[in-house]
Amino acid sequence: MTDLILGLVPTYGLWLLASVTFLACLALPVPCSILMLTAGGFVATGDLVLWQVIAAALGGAVLGDQAGYRIGKVGGHGLLTRLSSNPKSGALIARAVDQMDRRGAAGIFLTRWLFAPVGPWANFAAGATDFHHGRFTLWAIAGEVVWVSLYVLLGYGFAGNIEAASDMAGSALGILAGVAAMLGFGYWLVNAARQDA
Repeated sequence: MTDLILGLVPTYGLWLLASVTFLACLALPVPCSILMLTAGGFVATGDLVLWQVIAAALGGAVLGDQAGYRIGKVGGHGLLTRLSSNPKSGALIARAVDQMDRRGAAGIFLTRWLFAPVGPWANFAAGATDFHHGRFTLWAIAGEVVWVSLYVLLGYGFAGNIEAASDMAGSALGILAGVAAMLGFGYWLVNAARQDA
């Protein structure tokens, strides 16, 4: 399927890119990262225009985020209300909603690019927990700018070898995710030690 989609880039480049990034933000398994790398390669060869590629990928991603938020708002709110009626799950849900209120902006930003596989689920959760729509939109767009720019520009830079660009992006994001997890764990340990003291 990936080869088929990549073969369509020269013909349907911008529309295809926008459609695939939209679908990826709704948790559908489409090869959006490799497609953005490929589109960046086509920019380097002069077949596509850089600002148009970034605008198409960003537009699809932002619309996908908004659709995911709306799905969470419409379908998830009722589900959370039902689950909250159980004392055990109600306490967990209340804690999750509190965390979303306090740290949701950072979570939304980071799940656009650093922890991208979680991004669609963060969209649904933000809508379901009534996270402020304006804040969601601001941080989602900021994160999508990083994600789209990173992949398109890597594709541009590695136009002759998209596989190397894909490996580099995966490795760099893996290292960043590991460092972020380590810092988060360290922060948690310091707070836990302060509470025990």
